[in-house]
Order: sequence, then C-alpha cells, then structure tokens
Amino acid sequence: MGKKKADKKGKGKEKTALKTEKKAERKAKKELAKKGEDDIETLIAQFHAKDQEKTKYVEEKCDPPSERSNMTLTPHPDKEELIMFGGEFLTGSKMYMYNDLFFYNIKKNEWTKVTAPNAPPPRSSHQAVALRQHGGQLWIFGGEFASPTQSQFYHYKELWVYHIKNKYWERINSPGGPSSRSGHRMVQCKKLLIVFGGFHDNTRDYKYFNDIYAFNVENYTWTKLDISGTPPAPRSGCIMAAMPDSYRVTVYGGYSKEKVKRDVDKGTTHVDMTTLMPEGKVKDDTIPAKWKWVNAKQSGARPSPRCGLSCAVAPGNRAFCFGGVFDEEEDEEQLEGKFFNELYLLDMEKNRWYLVNLRMKKKTKKMEEEMRVWDDSGSSDEEMEACGGEDEEEESSDDDDDDIDDILEGCEVPNKNDEETMEEYFERTKDFWIEQSKKYFENEEMRVTTRTVTKFAKEMCAEYVKR
Repeated sequence: MGKKKADKKGKGKEKTALKTEKKAERKAKKELAKKGEDDIETLIAQFHAKDQEKTKYVEEKCDPPSERSNMTLTPHPDKEELIMFGGEFLTGSKMYMYNDLFFYNIKKNEWTKVTAPNAPPPRSSHQAVALRQHGGQLWIFGGEFASPTQSQFYHYKELWVYHIKNKYWERINSPGGPSSRSGHRMVQCKKLLIVFGGFHDNTRDYKYFNDIYAFNVENYTWTKLDISGTPPAPRSGCIMAAMPDSYRVTVYGGYSKEKVKRDVDKGTTHVDMTTLMPEGKVKDDTIPAKWKWVNAKQSGARPSPRCGLSCAVAPGNRAFCFGGVFDEEEDEEQLEGKFFNELYLLDMEKNRWYLVNLRMKKKTKKMEEEMRVWDDSGSSDEEMEACGGEDEEEESSDDDDDDIDDILEGCEVPNKNDEETMEEYFERTKDFWIEQSKKYFENEEMRVTTRTVTKFAKEMCAEYVKR
C-alpha cells in the first residue's frame, strides 16, 4: 500500500508540473500576441521555409560581414581561408540572428558570401569543425535562436554538414546524440567529433551540462561516452582543445550558475583543467572503447579567471587562447563584465601556460628568430615574446647592417683581434654585448628573459663580426 501511495504521489507531482508549464506557455503566448511576435518555433519555421526557396548555389565577392558575435570562424581544411557561419547582433532593442556563410581568403584579404541549398536555420553560440574528408566538410552542431525581443529562446540539437566541394548543406539524422544546447564545445579527435558541456535555457529554467558525446564521421553514429574518473563540473564557454594526432582532449575553465533563492542566481567562473584520454593502450586505427577523466595540474603563467576565450590549436600540441570575460557580481541582481585581450599559449603536453606578448614592428629575420622564445629547447620561461610584421619575399644584408648600426650608434665597440674566433671574441667582450642587448629591449619597451637577452647579444656580435 505504501508503495502505491508513493507512486500516486510522484505522478501527482508530474501532472502538477505539466499543468504549470502549460499555463505558463499560454500566458507567454498571450504576452507575445500583445507584442506582435509569433512564438519562437513559428519564427524558425518561417526562416526555414524562406531558405527552402533557395535552390541554387550562389557565390559572390562581398564586403566584410555585418557586425555580430557568437558566430563560428573555422580554418578551411585545405586552403588558407577561414569559414564564418551564423552569429547574432543586438541593436539594443532588437536581436538579429544569422545563418549566412562566408569564406575569407587570408592572403588576398577578400570575403566571399556563399548561398547554398538547404541551409540550417539562423543560430549563434553553436560549434563548427572542418574536416578534409570527401572534398572538405564543415560540421555544425547545436546553438541557439533568440526572438527579436529576446523574450524567447530556442536551443538546437541538430547536426549539419556543409559539403565544401559539392556545395550543399545536409542535415544528419542520427539518433542518440546530445540534447539541445548552446555554449558547448566540439572538437575533432581523428575519426570522432567530440561534444562536451553547454547549457539549455527556456527563460523559466536552465540547466548546465557535463555529458560528453562522440560522433563517428565514418559511419555517422552518435555514442554517449562512458567515462571513468571525476568529470569536470557542468559548464559552458570553456576551452576545449584536442591533440591532432591522438585521442587526448583538454578542458579548461568555463562558466555555470545555480539558483541560490527564487529569482536569484549565483555564477561560477571555473579555473580547473581536466584531460579526457583513452583508458589503456589504443592502436592507431582503433577508436577507444574506454575513456577516463584525469585531473590536470597546471603550471606557468595561468590566466586570471575568465570564460568564453577563443582557442586555436597550433603545431606541437599547443593551443593559443585569446580574450574572454569575467562577470563581477555587484549585487544579487547586477553583473559587470570585465573583458580581456590577452593572448596565452597552453602547452597541452605539460599543461603549462605562457603569456604571449606580440610586437608588430618589423625586424630582420635574424632578430625575429632571436625574439621568438617559444622554441624546442625546453625553456621553462613563463612569458613569451614574439616580434613580427608583414612577410617580405627577400631581405638584404644591408637591412641587417642598418639595424646593427642603429643599435651600436654612439658606442665604442671593442676591437676584435685577428687571431680570435667569433666565440672567443664574444666571451672576451660579453659584458659589452649583453649591455647593448638590454638597452635595445628597454628602448623597445619589451619584457624579455635573461636567456633571450643573451641570445640576442650573441646574434648582434655575430652580425658585427661578419661585416
């Protein structure tokens, strides 16, 4: 008897919750009618119907895309191009959502707008990954749609692919995938697209996720990964970076919130790092059957708390991370966002952070090489310096001479004996060259390590001796 009563009580709660939700929906529709706005599913259907009328592929050179945020900008799998899709723009009173597709040619600094049949509905805060297979593919999962008044939100759980060579969109109908969400992350691990985290918000309630799914790009199937170990807490807006030649994925930071009382939420900006990797040995062409989460100990010049950083994986299992925002709570109802423009480099093998300082002033090739401190020597420096500018096809030795003359202007350079080698000359006059190297970096207002000062001193000495 007790069990039946408990079952009835549970079903009663479910019925009450459903009635409350339906009542809220009816109330919301009445409010929308007053504003002259359709319900959100009708709005999306209207966009989709309009796109269905576009049956031809059109490609045209264009001006840069209109201002927007939360779009994706993905490296082309074979060309020196970037592919932009979607995004949103808020005028202050009206929200605009986009589903346009652009290709940016980096060398030519040219934008091309592409219109192809069967495009996905407008969205933002989705994820995109480009693959080389079958002539090039752009895979897109999830995202959100906001109504013009921002009173309604819709989260997608669709997986789409744009076939770059054949120039058409395709919606992938494969069961067992992630629930609808935005703010998630998606990366490629060999044959898999791995999706982690994100959130769902219907204006009445919200939920953050820490589940993880894998989509096999060969047989087009979803799998929810069963992972041992302690997973990262639910979150959105994190960094997720995969080592290109392995099944190892790094998850760092992100944001989540929880209710502390009615109509009051408390946000958390996460700063932890966790690594997803196979459990046990895996052969080269085999997809791991078992996975595990491993807590990663970070070192180096760690970023201050922030979320929403952009991330690009570079050769050598390194990830460049830029920007981000930190929400400071002024009180229970107000937030003030602090935005960043710092560039960090993460060594994913060592879980070590470096702060990267860039100089855009043009230097000679020799100087540029000496000021690139992220080399393969295993340096433990926590701050990196890089100097660069526009590439030139040729650089003459006269340019090097002019730079040396500028640096040594007004100095009494120690004489070199005829019988001395360059190495012997440098050792004898080392203090002089290091002093000039220090002055150079001070004049350029560049913060560098002692190691970099010494390397540049040797290079200056070598250039001087060659003259």
